[in-house]
Amino acid sequence: MAPNAVALPPNVPECAPMRGRLLVVVARLLEVVVSEVRSKFARMTRDDRLLVMELLASGSSAEEAGRAVGCTGRSVHRLLVALGGVKARRRPRSSLRLSLEDREEIRVGLRGGESFARIARSIGRSASTVSREVNNNGGRRRYRAVASDGAAYRRALRPKPAKLAVNARLRERVEELLVERWSPQQISARLKVEFADDPRMQISHETIYQSLFVQARGALRKDLARCLRTGRTRRRSQGRVDRRGKIAEMVLISERPAEIEDRAVPGHWEGDLILGAHNRSAIVTLVERQTRYVLLAHIGTDKTSPAVCAAIADKILTLPEQLARSLTWDQGREMTGHAEFTIQTGLPVYFCDPHSPWQRGSNENTNGLLRQYFPKGTNLAVHDQAELDRVAIQLNGRPRQTLHWATPAEKLNELIAMTA
Repeated sequence: MAPNAVALPPNVPECAPMRGRLLVVVARLLEVVVSEVRSKFARMTRDDRLLVMELLASGSSAEEAGRAVGCTGRSVHRLLVALGGVKARRRPRSSLRLSLEDREEIRVGLRGGESFARIARSIGRSASTVSREVNNNGGRRRYRAVASDGAAYRRALRPKPAKLAVNARLRERVEELLVERWSPQQISARLKVEFADDPRMQISHETIYQSLFVQARGALRKDLARCLRTGRTRRRSQGRVDRRGKIAEMVLISERPAEIEDRAVPGHWEGDLILGAHNRSAIVTLVERQTRYVLLAHIGTDKTSPAVCAAIADKILTLPEQLARSLTWDQGREMTGHAEFTIQTGLPVYFCDPHSPWQRGSNENTNGLLRQYFPKGTNLAVHDQAELDRVAIQLNGRPRQTLHWATPAEKLNELIAMTA
């Protein structure tokens, strides 16, 4: 039997000549194919193999690379298996980057005692580029061109491991603050304060978002995304048509004193309702404009004007007189009793223009933050006043960028101390 011949199975019955002849034909065909593939692969010289690997690395298919050297695509695949795959090619360097020749010129200039500016002129770069290159690679005395070039290439490799994936201490701190429902921006800013002298414990808010939303980075658990304010990874537009009627004797926001607009004087509040499923339940939200301090009031399913005004009055009357000066509301029907409310509390009520939520910017922002705790489409009546107070305490304990990363509670305590 020929060396490459395929033997017939020993159990072919002699009483089945047609079946036996069919097996013989198939075996001979396989023998021809195998011998052809082996001969094609064997005929590939070393130069052929190098050319094939070069073509594959440049993006050619196995069939195209095979045709270039006169073999089949299957032979190319066998070659790939034997060599462990295609090695990544070193991508051409951008002309904007320093080359090895540039770095050698820098080394020679440093050896000759030349200034950064003079070296930069000789290679057509800016002095700051040369200064940065030298200072990042050992300084004037220890600068080496080849070592610096290799380090620059390694730094440019992508993808890089996520900072949160390689720094367990930083990851634990970020997860701890996410569980406390801090936003990534708040976390990033507070870490810069807590670890001002340790760059390894600082991180940008964008990196935190990427680690949450791109799970391939393998840094933060996917379930922590639920701790974000929206609980979503995408923004979506929300449009509503206001069909509400007018409120009698409204005082519009355009008549509001200037001291309220510039937040120079504390005690001016913005208010609104956040609504539950099918608009059947609600929570009263109040925000002090200067300190962003939050008060929440339970009204359950009673959204009538007397219930809302009474809930607001109960909260406002607990404050010092200097911290209860005015209230700004939208044109919701829950404030139709604003005149009686003003008589009871002494707070004038100013109404925003229709479809102008930015006129209550602090309150709108706070309502968005509160959706972490009270998601849309849920029954808000199940949250009693004790739970609302707990949420308000946690929210007032978060640092705010607009307060230079102080907390609303700290700012309010400062005002109370000043008025005491």
